[in-house]
Amino acid sequence: MGTLFKKIQVAISNERYLVSSHADERCEERGISDWQIIAGFSDSELLRERPASKPNPSVVVRQELADGTEVEAIWAYLADSGRAMLVTVYFTE
Repeated sequence: MGTLFKKIQVAISNERYLVSSHADERCEERGISDWQIIAGFSDSELLRERPASKPNPSVVVRQELADGTEVEAIWAYLADSGRAMLVTVYFTE
């Protein structure tokens, strides 16, 4: 498990997360509730860490929704505040 992934995992488990307006809009467009993504993070599969991504380091994870639909989500880590931020979510193909 990656270090960045672990930091995001801890932040989410401690309810220290934000949902970007972009992620909120994408969830709405796709008929997904952001709480599904947040609640499912603990069972997600780390696909890659992007420590050099700007403006914040991020991870890409794959997870299943309650109905079995597979999605990928991008989470960033906000080091200054120790929070995770859901950046976007999309269906896999």
